[in-house]
Amino acid sequence: MHFPSHEQKQALLEQVLRIADTRLAAPAAREARDFITIYYDQVDPEDLANRNPEDLYGAAMAQLALARRFSSGTPKMRVYNPRPDEHGWTTAHTVIELVNDDMPFLVDSVTMEVNRQGYTLQLLNHPLFSTKRDPEGQLTAFGPPGKEGKQESLMHVEVDRELDPAKLKALGEGVMHVLADVRASHEDWEAMRARMVEVAKELVSPPDFLRNEETEEIRAFLAWAAEHHFTFLGYRDYELSEVNGEDQLRIVPRSGLGVLREPKLGGVSASFAELPAQLRALAREPRLLVLTKANARATVHRPGYLDYIGVKRFDASGSVVGERRFVGLYTSSAYHADLREVPLLRRTVARVVERSGFRQYSHMHKNLLSILQEYPRDELFQIDEDTLLETALGILRLGDRRKTRVFIRRDLYGRFYSCLIFLPRENYNTDVRMRMQEILKRHMNGSSVEFTVHLSEA
Repeated sequence: MHFPSHEQKQALLEQVLRIADTRLAAPAAREARDFITIYYDQVDPEDLANRNPEDLYGAAMAQLALARRFSSGTPKMRVYNPRPDEHGWTTAHTVIELVNDDMPFLVDSVTMEVNRQGYTLQLLNHPLFSTKRDPEGQLTAFGPPGKEGKQESLMHVEVDRELDPAKLKALGEGVMHVLADVRASHEDWEAMRARMVEVAKELVSPPDFLRNEETEEIRAFLAWAAEHHFTFLGYRDYELSEVNGEDQLRIVPRSGLGVLREPKLGGVSASFAELPAQLRALAREPRLLVLTKANARATVHRPGYLDYIGVKRFDASGSVVGERRFVGLYTSSAYHADLREVPLLRRTVARVVERSGFRQYSHMHKNLLSILQEYPRDELFQIDEDTLLETALGILRLGDRRKTRVFIRRDLYGRFYSCLIFLPRENYNTDVRMRMQEILKRHMNGSSVEFTVHLSEA
C-alpha cells in the first residue's frame, strides 16, 4: 500500500501557492501564501493526497475570509456545502468552518458532537494562529502559534454530505452549544478548582460530629482531585429544605459555574424532584461525600456520563442542609495512579484485603491485590466496601476457569446498573457482546448501554 510522503504533500502545496500568486496582487498573494502555509502545516499528507489544488486553495481562502473579522468571546461559524460557482471550491462533504479563541478540548468536543448527531468525520484541520486585530475585530496581522498576539483556533471539519436544511441547522446549533460549554468550563475552571480546595480546607478542622478518619480521607481525596486528577466542567450549590412536608433541593442563586451556570434567580433541582421518595430521603443521610455518575452526558472533552462529586453541608446540629456539587471527568492520571496513592480508594482496598483474611504475600493475597489494581477505576470510585469484597472474591474464585460470570451493582440512586461480565477470551466477539447487551437491557428495562472491553491473558 502506498502512503503519500511529506515531500508529495509539499509538492501539492506548492501548486496551491502558485494559484495564489496567479490570482492575487503581490501584497494579497504574500498574505495568502503565509496563511496557506500555516493552515495546512499539520494536516496529514494522506488527507490531502486526492485533493484538487484548486479546492485546497478555495478552502483556505474561505476560512481566511471567515476569519477576517472576529470578536473574541463568541465563536464564529459557517456550515455549508461549498459549490464552485458560489464559493470557488467544492468537496463531496458538508463543511463546518470555525473561528474561535484557542482553549482546551475544542477538537475533542466538536468531534463528539458530530459523532453524536450520527455523522462520520471525513476531515479535520485545526490550525492555530497568533493574530492581531483592530478594535472592531478586523484582522491586521497573523503568524504561526506562539508568536506575539492573541492565540486563535481555526477549524475546518468535513462530514458526510447533508442536504436537509433542518439537519444542517441542527448540526450548527449543536456545535455552537458544545462550544459554549467548552468556553464556560474553560473560563470557570480556576474558580471551580478553588471551590474544591476551599471545601477541602474546611475539613481540616471539621465540627465534632465529622471528626473521624473517614472525614480526613475525604479531605485528602478532595485535595487530590483538585491537583489535576479531575477535569472540572461544572459546579453548583444547593440548599435542602422542607416544603409542604417534602424535601426540596433548591439551587443557590448565582452559585453555578461552568456547564452548571444558571439564571440568577436559581430554581429547584428537577432531577431531584423526579426521584422516588425513598431515594430523595438519601439526601438527608449524614453521609459527607457522594461519588457517582451524573445522569447527563459530558459535552466537553470526551464522551460518557459526567462524574459527580457531591459534598454535603451540615448545620450545627449535624443535619444535612445542602450540597456542593462538582461535575466533570477524572483525568487519565486518576485512572492510572497507584491505588495506594489515591485517598479513599487506598482505604477501601486496604480494608477489603484485610477482611479477605488471606495471609500477606500468599498466592491468594497477591492475586486479590492484582484484581483490585485492575478493577475498573470508575467502579472503585463508586462501589461500597461490602460489594467490592464480594465481587473481588467472586472474580478471584473464578480464576482461569473457562466459565462465564456476571457481577451486577446498582447505582445508589437507581439510575443505572454496572455489570462486570467475565467470559473466556476466545468466546468473545462483537456479536456476542451485542447479544449480551440486549439481554441485560431487556432484563433491566434499560434505555441505553455503554460498554468497555478489557482483554486479559485468560
